[in-house]
Amino acid sequence: MTVRRSRSAVSALLLALLLTTIAAAPGSHLGASDLLADVSALTAPEMEGRGSATAGGERAARYIADALARAGLRSGGDGGTFFQEFPVARIPSLGSGNGLEPTGWPSRVLEVGRAWTPHGGSVTGEVSGELVYVGHDDYGRVDARGRVALALSGASAPPASRASRLEQLIAARRAGARALLIIDDTLPSVAATAAPVAILSGSITRAGADALLAGSGHSLATLTKPAPTGVSVRLRLDLAAEERRAANVIGVLPGADPALAGEALVIGAHYDHLGREGTDVYPGADDNASGTALVLGLARAFAASPPPRTLVFVLFSGEEMGLLGSDYHVRHPSAVPLERMVAMVNFDMVGRLEGRHLLVGGVDTGSGFRALVEAAAKEAGLDVDVRAAGTGPSDHTRFHGAGVPVLFFHSGSHADYHRPSDTADRIDAAGMERIAHLGRLLVTRIADGPRPVYARVPGTPRARSAERAGSRSGDGAAGAFLGVAGDSRAGWDGVRLGSIVPGSAAERAGLQAGDVLVRLDETTLQGFSELRALLERHRPGETLRLVYLRDGLDHATSVTLGARP
Repeated sequence: MTVRRSRSAVSALLLALLLTTIAAAPGSHLGASDLLADVSALTAPEMEGRGSATAGGERAARYIADALARAGLRSGGDGGTFFQEFPVARIPSLGSGNGLEPTGWPSRVLEVGRAWTPHGGSVTGEVSGELVYVGHDDYGRVDARGRVALALSGASAPPASRASRLEQLIAARRAGARALLIIDDTLPSVAATAAPVAILSGSITRAGADALLAGSGHSLATLTKPAPTGVSVRLRLDLAAEERRAANVIGVLPGADPALAGEALVIGAHYDHLGREGTDVYPGADDNASGTALVLGLARAFAASPPPRTLVFVLFSGEEMGLLGSDYHVRHPSAVPLERMVAMVNFDMVGRLEGRHLLVGGVDTGSGFRALVEAAAKEAGLDVDVRAAGTGPSDHTRFHGAGVPVLFFHSGSHADYHRPSDTADRIDAAGMERIAHLGRLLVTRIADGPRPVYARVPGTPRARSAERAGSRSGDGAAGAFLGVAGDSRAGWDGVRLGSIVPGSAAERAGLQAGDVLVRLDETTLQGFSELRALLERHRPGETLRLVYLRDGLDHATSVTLGARP
C-alpha cells in the first residue's frame, strides 16, 4: 500500500498484539468467541474508526491481510500482494505560485502559511483590485463589485448573525467581489477548507491584514465600518493536489475441482468506517467490523476444506464514501475476471441480530437462490426476511449492476448506527455465529451446485434504505428522515453528500452525491453531527429551506422531510 507507508514501532507492535487474537492454525473459526475477537481487534482505539485512506484504515487492512495469509489463502491484489489500491480523494495542498501583496508603494509579499493561506476549495488564478473592508459581510453598506473583500471571520460575529466560512464565500460571490480574504486569528489548513466555492479566497491573520493596509494610513483598529480602503492588492492562488489512496484486501482460495475451479464465488464485506470527526471516534463494530469478522471466519473455515469452485474473499474499503472500493474492483477485477464470478455474497452489519429477522436480499437475482436461502435458513434455525432486489447502499449493488447474482445479509438497524456508540460490547456474538453458519451453508451449496442464472432485479431493500439514509450526517432514529449518506473523504466544513436514497426527501429536493450542504433552515451546517442533531429536532412533513453548493455554485431549495421507512 502507498497510503501512509511510514508507521512507528509502536504501531507495528500494536498490530502484532492484535494479531494474537487469531489462531495460527486454520480451523472452523466460526464460533462466537472467534468472531467477537476479530470485531474487538478491528474496533480497537489504534484502528481510529478505520477511515479510508487513514493510518487507522491502513492498520485494519494489514490486520485483515495477515489474517488471510495465516489462513493459507493466496494473495489476490496488485503485484502479488493482498492489496488492491484505488484513489478515494484528491486533497488540496499549496502550490509554488501563491502570493499576496499590496501594490502602488514599496512592499513585500506576505508569507504564505504565516501571514495568510489560500483556501483549498478556492478558484486558482490571479486578481488585482482595491481592498474593501466589509466587516461581518455587510455588503449592503459598501460596493464590493470588482474588488477584493476583506471580512472579519463569522466566528467573531454575534450569535444571531454568525456565518460559516462557506456562507461568507457565498455572500462575497453574490456581491460581485473578485476575491475574499477572511481575517482569522488562526489560519486553517488548506485541506480543511477544501469545499469548492467559485471565488478566489483565503484566510489572513490580523497582522497580515495590517501589513496590507500599512501604506494607506489605515489599520484594522481604525476600520470601524465597511468602506473602501484605497489599497490595491494583488492575489495569486496556486493549488496542488495530493491523491489519497485506500485498498481492498483480497485473498483467494483455489477450488478443489479442476472442472469448476475456473469459476469463483466472491465473499465480501466492507471493513472501512467513518474514522473520526474532531474528538469523536466511530468504532463501527456492527458497521462493519461484524461483516469483516464473519468473512474472515469463513475464510479460515473453508481453507481447511476448499469447495469445488474457487472462493475469492474481498474486504472493501471506500464503502462509506459511496461504494468506491467495490466499484473499482468490479471495473478492475484483480483476482478473477468478472465473467467467471458465479455469485457475490455480501455481509454488511450482521452483528445485532438479537432475536430479530435476518434480512437476506437478492434472492431473485440468481436462479434457485430463493429456495436455497429458505432451506438453509430453516436448517440453521434462522428466521429470515427475504428480499428480491439486488441493489441497495452496499457493495453487492456494484456486482449486481455488472451482471453477477448477489445475496446480501443484514441483521437490522439500531440507534447506534453511525454513532460513536457502535462498540464491540454491544455485538450479539451468538447471533453472528448463527449467521455465519447460514453463510457457510449457502456458500458451500453455491460453490458446489449448478451455476446460477443471473436476473436483474432493481430496487432498494426497504430496511437497508432506512439505515443507510441515516449515515453519520443525519436522520436520527427519533427525528425526520432526509435520505442522505455523508461522504467522509475530507475534513471539510459543510456536509458533503456521498449518496442519496432513491425516493427520499433529498432526492425529491434535487440533491445529488457530491453536493455540500451549507445551511438547513436557520441553522448553519459545519459538520455531520450538526445535521444529525438538527434533523432529530424536526418531524416528518416539515418543509425547510436548504442551501447547498454544487460545482462551486450555491443553490437554494425547499425540502419536505420524510418519515423513517
